[in-house]
Amino acid sequence: MSPIIYGVIALAVLILLSMTIKIVPEYERGVLFRLGRLVGAKGPGLFFIIPFVDRLVKVDLRVVTMDVPSQECITKDNVTVRVNAVAYFRVVDPEASVVKVLDHIRATSQISQTTVRNVLGQSELDELLTQREKLNQSLTKIIDEHTDPWGVKVSTVEIKEVELADEMKRMMAAQAEAERERRAKIIHADGEFQAAERLAEAGAIMAREPVTLQLRYLQTLTEIATERNSTLIFPLPIDLIAMFMKKK
Repeated sequence: MSPIIYGVIALAVLILLSMTIKIVPEYERGVLFRLGRLVGAKGPGLFFIIPFVDRLVKVDLRVVTMDVPSQECITKDNVTVRVNAVAYFRVVDPEASVVKVLDHIRATSQISQTTVRNVLGQSELDELLTQREKLNQSLTKIIDEHTDPWGVKVSTVEIKEVELADEMKRMMAAQAEAERERRAKIIHADGEFQAAERLAEAGAIMAREPVTLQLRYLQTLTEIATERNSTLIFPLPIDLIAMFMKKK
């Protein structure tokens, strides 16, 4: 036999071996079909298949980070917003992800977009801005229920950004400013009320004990004297004289 024939035979053997020997990494599984029938998931490691009889489909088991495109939604209180999100999911059943759905990544993306529009359309704007964690949990639960038959586990869905129209932003800013002014006025009124209560209590004490009024008067004189004034004129209260006259 000529060297060319030996070379052809060696090449055919190598091709046959490459079609027979399969290596599946740790993060993948090989779904094996034999004559069109599902045999099962293989791997990780090295195994052999029958050429032209078996077909192997590899499935990645790692977590997929998928951006949910920006969706325009109308909230329950008729406010138009644009929302984008991110979803984290992975394949937990390789056989179902191949047999039950044509493209599990694309299918998960489509169901995520639809669910975001539906869930946010049933929520009010205040809930969307202040209770985002609650909405994230709701989105995760609903999307996971839809993808479970496909062997896909959705672990987390997070709303990343909520975009509002410029007019709505101005209205919200005006509302926030009015709320701050309201709180400031309440705090100021509360302080005035507490100060009035304290003054009333102090007046009652001074009315019962006239000596406290005289002590307060003397303290005021002391404070005035520290201002380094060259001339100091102060009135002399009658009550102070009357106190000494009574003692005399």
